[in-house]
Amino acid sequence: MNTVGDAPALAVLADPTRARIVRLIREADGGRAMVSRLAEQLGLRQPTVSHHMAALHAEGLVVREPEGRRVWYSIHPDEAERVAALLGTPAASAEEPDWERMVDDLAARYRGVFSRETVEGCLDDSRALLAARGPAPLFASRVAAFTASRLDDLHRIEEHGVEERGVEPGGEGSGAEPRGESARLAESPTVLFVCVQNAGRSQLAAGILRQLAGDRVVVRTAGSAPAAEVRSAIVTALDEIGVPLGGEFPKPLTDEAVRAADVVVTMGCGDACPVYPGRRYLDWDLADPVGQPLATVRAIRDDIAGRVRALLAEILPAPTS
Repeated sequence: MNTVGDAPALAVLADPTRARIVRLIREADGGRAMVSRLAEQLGLRQPTVSHHMAALHAEGLVVREPEGRRVWYSIHPDEAERVAALLGTPAASAEEPDWERMVDDLAARYRGVFSRETVEGCLDDSRALLAARGPAPLFASRVAAFTASRLDDLHRIEEHGVEERGVEPGGEGSGAEPRGESARLAESPTVLFVCVQNAGRSQLAAGILRQLAGDRVVVRTAGSAPAAEVRSAIVTALDEIGVPLGGEFPKPLTDEAVRAADVVVTMGCGDACPVYPGRRYLDWDLADPVGQPLATVRAIRDDIAGRVRALLAEILPAPTS
């Protein structure tokens, strides 16, 4: 058995799925979890999670605790400090974030655009929306990032207004007429990708569009029932084609995200997305990558990439000479 200070133990935590398993165990009630619950949270099959758990147990990072027919896993007490050094401090033991400072910083960023009271209200609401999903790593920075994206969307709505055009949702070709503020659209159209958990299809599409368009397109994602984390298979599938996920994380669907979008692409989230006139709505019929082998995830990724390229060609047509 290796200790965390040894290279093999460090390597076992380099796997993103195993790192997430350890984080989820630390954040679980009582600091312990069963494979079945972890599989549900990760969107993986139980045998897959059991395989990763066996590797963690072999390196002495977790303790196996049988309890009747159930088996619980917890972080080995002798390794908790070193695991924290590698993966960060558990949310439950971290100091309370400095929310007041975050409000001050965001108020300075949006000075002349929004009042401090508006910024504070948006941050409080964003904090409540993300907290409703349960514990998450880097919670404070996620709240700040989510608040900033919502304020950006609100500014976009207020600055440019909304022209009602009576566009109805539908398939690929519906609502094709662009929104009224055409001059703005030519510079920075906003595309919102929505799926159920905002942990698979929408993240694949958003990552690929950001990579292809750069800052020429504003890209947003959301989920009708967001998961805690982006699926590790999604991170891997994007990394294979040189697309970084960055600091992206699953976010709840908000009204302003839809109102600020020029194109709303839904992927299996049904009627959860509100419909506003003046937007182009697309519904992409795609298989759900949750729990699928990497080869299947790659096929879904490539299908999405083709659709994203076609969409980009429409919203940012090549300049004519």
